[in-house]
Amino acid sequence: MTITSPAPATPSSRRRLIRPGHPGFVLTLILACQLMVVLDATIVNIALRDIKDALHFSPAGLSWVVNAYTLTFGGLLLLGARAGDILGRRRTFMTGIAVFTVASFVGGFAQTAAQLLIARSAQGIGGALASPSALALLMTMFPEARERTRAIGLYTAVSIGGSAVGLIAGGMLSQWASWRWVLFVNVPIGIAVLVLSRLVLPETPRNTGRFDLTGALTSTAGMGTLVYGFVHAATDGWATPATIGSFAIGGLLLVAFVINERRASSPITPLHLFADRNRSSSYVARLLLVAGMMGMFFFLTQFLRDVLGYSDLRTGFAFVPLTAVVFLSSQFSARVLVERFGQRRVMITGLSLSTLGMLWLTQLGEASTYPSLLGPLLIFGLGNGLAFVPLTTAALPGVDARDAGAASGLVNVMQQMGGSVGLAILVTVFGAASRHASQGSDGSAAAAQHAFIVGADHAFWMAAALIFGALVLVTAAIRPPRATEPEFADEYTSDSDRGGLVLAEA
Repeated sequence: MTITSPAPATPSSRRRLIRPGHPGFVLTLILACQLMVVLDATIVNIALRDIKDALHFSPAGLSWVVNAYTLTFGGLLLLGARAGDILGRRRTFMTGIAVFTVASFVGGFAQTAAQLLIARSAQGIGGALASPSALALLMTMFPEARERTRAIGLYTAVSIGGSAVGLIAGGMLSQWASWRWVLFVNVPIGIAVLVLSRLVLPETPRNTGRFDLTGALTSTAGMGTLVYGFVHAATDGWATPATIGSFAIGGLLLVAFVINERRASSPITPLHLFADRNRSSSYVARLLLVAGMMGMFFFLTQFLRDVLGYSDLRTGFAFVPLTAVVFLSSQFSARVLVERFGQRRVMITGLSLSTLGMLWLTQLGEASTYPSLLGPLLIFGLGNGLAFVPLTTAALPGVDARDAGAASGLVNVMQQMGGSVGLAILVTVFGAASRHASQGSDGSAAAAQHAFIVGADHAFWMAAALIFGALVLVTAAIRPPRATEPEFADEYTSDSDRGGLVLAEA
């Protein structure tokens, strides 16, 4: 890669910027951080059965082991991005990693379901502080369009491949040690990242501003209440007061969030970011794609464990082909396809393949074997790898300097919110279908397995519909740049008077 300094160094800061701020070292550290926070959304999936038995979770309540993390992570990401802008990204990044590491250590010793969920929520808070600062640092370290696209390709490969890596790591740790090690494993990694951060990461200038706590709380509480409504509906139905009340309260909180953002002097979500058609469409398409993807991981791990009878370790390694294809296709997308064919065409191709792979998974049954799902996994991984890079790059051009953190943070917000909401919807669909299939059954293991297959089949259909929705949105709404404009303009240009990078109009 061509290395471009993020800012001209003044004599007083030259030694600090050159030694710690080497772009290659910074990129490595950012990728390590992103891998850690992303894989934690899925690393517990394979250990869910052991967690359920050890801490006495209900079947529907088990989804909160995943959602407690993704909701706080996604809900507070924009506040974390704002903290990086105001307090400095290096300081915010290190604080987030410290919180994440301590929460992982405490969660590994959890003795009750409540203790584990609190620890998982604290992990999400730490990830919300660290992740947006990491992406913002990446953007400033690689200001040139081509090199930035390649760096984003690596970042994207880690972001989506990390979910599959989490399944592999979870299988290894659960079988070789115990489910508690899916949390303990973060401790040495987090300590290493903290130590290296002090040596490698450059600090960014602080900016004046205020924290939009009202916006952060109303958005997180609103999304959490909606997810609770979906999960409650999965067990108790749609007509119960708790379900109806959850949707009503969640909707009101989100309305309050929008009103607050329109009035706040320093909103965590500048609503004008959604005025750009390509940017807003890429945000929503990302949410829909991840919504389908996270549900696939959740139910497919249970299929491998409960239907095919795989061990934890074997279940984890069953996702190795998916991980490999995601990494290779994302790199090919970033380095060749986007530059040659444009981001819109690559998005459409990738989302088409992802939809096809998910539709193929609906054909799984009691008699299916691993080769039956290898094909869909490869097609799905290929599609995701192709689509995520242009979805990321389409969200970032043309952003004003004061909104850089928010625009970067929204990329991860959509990914985490997509995972939470998508999983909640799919759990609801699964619960309704499996309950219907089990009516009048004899309660045998074969009947339970059949009910699971029916429920998972309906969930996969819904996941395919969500991804197809992303395909329709991209096809209808995203437009290629005008012929007079480059596909990837250099949003970041140096400004010697300000001693740093600023965003310029794309």
